[in-house]
Amino acid sequence: MATTKTHTLKKWDTLHNNGPFEIKKLYVTELEGDGNMQKKLDRYNDAATEIRRLIKESHDANHGFRAYGSAWSMNHIASQKDRMHYNGFMNIHMPIEKNQCHIGTNFDASNLFLFECGTTIKRVSEVLSAHGKSLKTTGASNGQTLAGCISTGVHGSALHVGAIQDYVVGLNLIIGPNPEDIVYLEPHTKPAINNAFAEKISHRVIRNDGLFNAALVGLGAFGFIHGIVIEAEPRFLLKRYVKKINKDLALELAQTLDFKNSTFKIPEETSVDGSGNIPYHYKIFINQYSNEAEYVVELMYKKPYHANYKDPFPIIKQSLYRDLIHLFTKMAENFPKSIPWLVKRLRKSILPMVDEELTGTLPEIFWDAPYQGPAFACSFGVNYTDSPKALKLLADLTNNEGPIPGIFAMRFVKQTKATLGFTKFPVTCMLEIDGVLWKKTKKIMSLTEYSKRMIEVLKENNIPFTIHWGKSSDWNFPNLVNHMYGSDAVKTWKQYRKALLSEDMAKLFSNTFLENVDLAQVDLEPNLNPIADDDLIASL
Repeated sequence: MATTKTHTLKKWDTLHNNGPFEIKKLYVTELEGDGNMQKKLDRYNDAATEIRRLIKESHDANHGFRAYGSAWSMNHIASQKDRMHYNGFMNIHMPIEKNQCHIGTNFDASNLFLFECGTTIKRVSEVLSAHGKSLKTTGASNGQTLAGCISTGVHGSALHVGAIQDYVVGLNLIIGPNPEDIVYLEPHTKPAINNAFAEKISHRVIRNDGLFNAALVGLGAFGFIHGIVIEAEPRFLLKRYVKKINKDLALELAQTLDFKNSTFKIPEETSVDGSGNIPYHYKIFINQYSNEAEYVVELMYKKPYHANYKDPFPIIKQSLYRDLIHLFTKMAENFPKSIPWLVKRLRKSILPMVDEELTGTLPEIFWDAPYQGPAFACSFGVNYTDSPKALKLLADLTNNEGPIPGIFAMRFVKQTKATLGFTKFPVTCMLEIDGVLWKKTKKIMSLTEYSKRMIEVLKENNIPFTIHWGKSSDWNFPNLVNHMYGSDAVKTWKQYRKALLSEDMAKLFSNTFLENVDLAQVDLEPNLNPIADDDLIASL
């Protein structure tokens, strides 16, 4: 049997020290060993039984219950003041066989895999690589758990892929303490696995596009995510370039994404007619304190996989241009801890001249996160056509009302299908400022005040935006979620949550973060009709 250790605690913190937050009990569940229970499916279902027991125990104590993985989010979205569950030891994985696929599926069975909630992105990539497969995209590093990534919408930076949740094809949820509270959920218009297999890991199969899209970025509010079925793809290579180009040209590409007709060309990435190839990934590093005429840009181009490419790790390990927090903190190590002194140094040229090139697989390039200490990250999503204007507004704010110990970057991501996915624009520009945490002084505003000002500035200038659910922000800002997504999307998300969860379980799976953003309410508005249980299931 799976076993759980219970720790009585008072405080819990994130990986990047964005707390601490209150807690009463921490559960840590370990799976039964394969020596005692040889079949993966048996160990997987045994773990589900244990999670149901913990949910009942929490409910009986009138406590909330929330799962977390790598504690990567830089706010309180993962915290629960009562009871939390650490998922890191729940990492079973199973390939989906052809005879386990739905008769009406369009998926290639060889690309489908079931992963348990606590499996890290790094481990997922290792498993897929052994099968000759790859994830379609990841975040900037690989330490997050898969369930954590989709719960907050970790976005990666692939122009034609989407965020991590956009290659999820099925969710195995535990929504209460009873056997019938284990459900398997997938879209009714794009089924993946058949009932025979789904019923081996669940009591109830629900195929419904609306519910699936709402639960995809569920913020931990749709129950305990036990398993995730993903669609991988054949392994590929990425050719990565880091260059400096003219600011105006870099921002023109950000606003148009017209790499084909741009005057910026990489000779090796040009077609026979002289037009530029479209990259897999485009990122701009922006030091808002500098008046340099050029920006550092990172571009990656997708290539067919072959085995005889040069080892990329010698360059990756030494590169400043891996992760913006890493880049900034490496620079900050060389300066006194005084923020004004550091900003003074930032006003000089601090990004070195580069002309890096390397080739590697997705997990090799988006590799281990090198920095684990106090850090902040604010990340706003805007339509790519608004990206230069939004950058200027936020950079001017940072210069005029700062200083803030961080620098900006832009990344670009295909639109998500998730109801409350923050990559909601046709192509979303993720406008990010990352850096080291600081303390409020008479001359420097707090992080919350800075986050509030960013929201106010974008609103005042009529720039539609979203905010990364797992990043630093003023999450108490009035009517924030309705402003970002529109009342219709928010109502839809709430309707489907109410249809899936009982009132008691909706309360149990809520937390302070959901209360702050007005998504914890169990009761719907009087004019909002609930979704009937029969309407959740589309028979296929």
